Amino acid sequence: MSAELPEPYGSPPEEPASAPTRRTFIATATAVGGAVAAGGLVGGASSAAAEEAVAEAPSGRVSLTVNGERHTAVIDNRTSLLDLLREQLGLTGTKKGCNAGACGACTVHVDGRRVNSCLTLAVRLEDAEVTTVEGLADGDELHPLQRAFVEQDAFQCGFCTPGQLMSGVGCVEEGHAGSHEEIREWMSGNICRCGCYVKIVRAIEQTVGGK
Repeated sequence: MSAELPEPYGSPPEEPASAPTRRTFIATATAVGGAVAAGGLVGGASSAAAEEAVAEAPSGRVSLTVNGERHTAVIDNRTSLLDLLREQLGLTGTKKGCNAGACGACTVHVDGRRVNSCLTLAVRLEDAEVTTVEGLADGDELHPLQRAFVEQDAFQCGFCTPGQLMSGVGCVEEGHAGSHEEIREWMSGNICRCGCYVKIVRAIEQTVGGK
């Protein structure tokens, strides 16, 4: 015959068990830890191999030209062009903003085309020609768009400025700066949190007018 169930709220409370002592706690923890460790040893061969595979991520070698200088690097195949530029080549002018291709702060030129470097795998750029904001100036001579940004006061905090410059140069070279509206359309992928869009457009217009 099954045991009788206690009446709801009617049964007297059971006597509380005595609180565990420090000695019993340590003994229990040690026993449980030993059992877990033993289980890991029994079925741990495959998990150890998986961890080793994760730790040894595939790597590759890439050679590319950045701002006219040849570089060869051994990288994790998952490394973005942005991280290669910043972490290995020390070119920190290119900024990491959203790291998802939405803000344009990481814009650089690859073989003459503007790209979001955070979304571009570096290992795929063998023999590519890359230009970053550090490569715009000719020695001490600023690029015309850089001068226009200064003259038009087209920045505040400056975080987005490298990407704005690279995208603006691309906009001009691609022939997409024929009007105020066209510039706004082709620069729409670059976000400025400070709201300097009007002055950025003026700087690009000034650059086109000075060509």
